[in-house]
Amino acid sequence: MYKDPNLPGPPWGLNGVHWNLLVEGGSGAVSESGESSRKEGYFRRILYENPARSYENGKGTDMLKVNSKTTGFGTLAVRSGLPRDTTTGALAEPISLSTTFSQDRVACPREPYVYSRSANPNRASFETCIAELEEAAHALAFSSGMAATGAIVQGLAPNSHIICMASLYGGTHRYLTQVAPSFQCSVTFVKDIEGELATLLYNCGETTSLVWIETPSNPTLSLVDIKAVADTAHSKGALLVVDNTFLSPYIQTPLKHDADIVLHSVTKYINGHSDVLMGAIALNNPEIHSTLVFLQNAAGSVPSPFDCWLAHRGVKTHHLRALAAPHNATPAARDWLGGGMVSFLIRGGPEAAAGFCETARLFTLAESLGGVESLCEVPAAMTHKNMPERVREQSGVFGNLVRLEDLVRALECSATGTG
Repeated sequence: MYKDPNLPGPPWGLNGVHWNLLVEGGSGAVSESGESSRKEGYFRRILYENPARSYENGKGTDMLKVNSKTTGFGTLAVRSGLPRDTTTGALAEPISLSTTFSQDRVACPREPYVYSRSANPNRASFETCIAELEEAAHALAFSSGMAATGAIVQGLAPNSHIICMASLYGGTHRYLTQVAPSFQCSVTFVKDIEGELATLLYNCGETTSLVWIETPSNPTLSLVDIKAVADTAHSKGALLVVDNTFLSPYIQTPLKHDADIVLHSVTKYINGHSDVLMGAIALNNPEIHSTLVFLQNAAGSVPSPFDCWLAHRGVKTHHLRALAAPHNATPAARDWLGGGMVSFLIRGGPEAAAGFCETARLFTLAESLGGVESLCEVPAAMTHKNMPERVREQSGVFGNLVRLEDLVRALECSATGTG
């Protein structure tokens, strides 16, 4: 276990603002309505009355709600959030590019749409779909996965503490070490979060607001027992954030294992076509949702209507792509001990890792993942290059580590130099 120093942040931020905090206590049970009785005192309380989240109030177009308990994932992905256009009966979702919406009388908008930053029909459709797929009460879409990460951290009360697993996406590490301190948040990184979390929480007292995990992690593919970590975090009143980017709701729904907030880089598997930059959050707690809705609107970190339309279209085939990935990866999973994503160390150091990626025939050397293409990269020199070498290697990201999306024949050709 190690603790990164609090690097100085920019002079701006919300660190001078003190909103009322929730101080409700409880066992942490979640009611059928989705309301949690767990202590939520670490989040700023911003009761943001935004009718944009009451999609049923929309005029002309409303959202189709699907029963997730009786519907398969594929049908749910295709049907959830599908707008019912009562004016034209359009089957395909129209793209709503208008930035503002007319009002019949002063201060009497046609709810929920007033201004597109606050609410947009395409964003509403996509958020409804994500909430259904994650079996969550609420979902929010952001302009990127890092924008979603930022909203969670900015929603914390001043002087909050975050415990995070050491093996995680380099962009998240950069944000937590270089931006979060400007919001008066401190962060402790731990290599074995399952084994060391209880001791850390005991030593840190009640200052710990969040526990942050990725499972599988990026890029080492480390696995974490969500339920075990959630139980430990909740025993000290902390909330659990799970980055579910690598598995997606088709395979894993962290809220069902007592996570409090689920985070996605929609850019990856959910959209699946390498043409949308977006993030998403799913959760049940209405108070935290209200805070995040306020920050989403106030910070302006919303995706465009066209990106929402593309992502909503992309998620409709997610289950088919998710089924194809392990089919392609099965032989390599046996030989290389991997899966849909593969990470491995190459003899010969960083130069050998770079040479492998640069000469790969059917892999594309590029950052990101989750599209229909097969990509490869050297994380230490690419997605995680801003992490200090000592910190990076402590988390298992060595210079000769290669991460790729498995394509069996291409992997065999790259390894043997044939094809």
